[in-house]
Amino acid sequence: MSDQRKVFELKNIRKVYRNEGREFIALDDVSLDIHEGEIYGIIGMSGAGKSTLVRTLNRLEEIESGQIQYFGQDLASLKPSELRKVRRSISMIFQSFNLLMQKTVIDNVMIPLKIAKVPRKERKKTAEEMLKIVGLEDKKKSFPSQLSGGQRQRVAIARALAANPKVLLCDEATSALDPKITEEILELLQEINRTRKLTIIIITHEMSVVEKICDKVAIIDKGKLAEAGDVKEIFTNPKTEVARNLVLKGDGKDINPYDASNPGSRIVRIAFDGLSANEPFISNLVEDTGRKVNILSANTKSVGGIGFGQMVVELPREREDQQVVLDYFKSKGLSVTEVSA
Repeated sequence: MSDQRKVFELKNIRKVYRNEGREFIALDDVSLDIHEGEIYGIIGMSGAGKSTLVRTLNRLEEIESGQIQYFGQDLASLKPSELRKVRRSISMIFQSFNLLMQKTVIDNVMIPLKIAKVPRKERKKTAEEMLKIVGLEDKKKSFPSQLSGGQRQRVAIARALAANPKVLLCDEATSALDPKITEEILELLQEINRTRKLTIIIITHEMSVVEKICDKVAIIDKGKLAEAGDVKEIFTNPKTEVARNLVLKGDGKDINPYDASNPGSRIVRIAFDGLSANEPFISNLVEDTGRKVNILSANTKSVGGIGFGQMVVELPREREDQQVVLDYFKSKGLSVTEVSA
């Protein structure tokens, strides 16, 4: 998306929390660009700094040093009135939905419009349009307590869209939902991104969310930017230990690559896309070279709408045989990465 405008440009961001004379570095020298129309994932484990990072994008958190530009404007230089205008163009949805339980669905959706002093007739019309987008036009007079978790999140999305934002920030927005509802919410976000050309930034600890809908991803580890780039590239060829762990283990339940038959075995991960997924390359390996490997685990998934797969295998014991296998896989255009046991 190099031809797209930069929505956010972060340069050497540093954020420090201080408490009773102690310092905690939440963000350390983080630099990344987010372009218009992207679905950008920011992923990391709990405490990595990802939620702090997203709160710097609308200056809910002030940074220690560095610079954050929003459509070329330095956020730190904005006057209060200018900052309020920027914040109105950046909507946010949360894991906890943040709905007012005593108000109806349509009243919840109208809240940002009421704050912006939009006339009641106009805000009611806009709210109804937003509820139609999220498939809840028939629930406008219901109260949040009468809705399922997925429906509440849809109301939160409708409320976020009501202000006609340029950016939608999603902070762990699917973490409280079951897998089926999560899938539906992610598909809705994809549809909104396509139809409204809305830039969406997703903060998550779930690799499956990133793989499902994100174009690009930044991996945050202990306040530092471990790796950033196209999701497909990072899935196929993770360069850092934290990225490899996220890709290999997914959400901690996808695959376990370490159940080798011998403690000192060499284990490699093979990644392949939809073009090679249908090729029986393991049986071809045996037929073409006479060497065998022990398959420890394998799975396939959709990454950015394209079928990708990965397989973790234990190589033969002999060094010469190992090299034959590695050369064979690479000759077939497969991405091969050694896995630390």
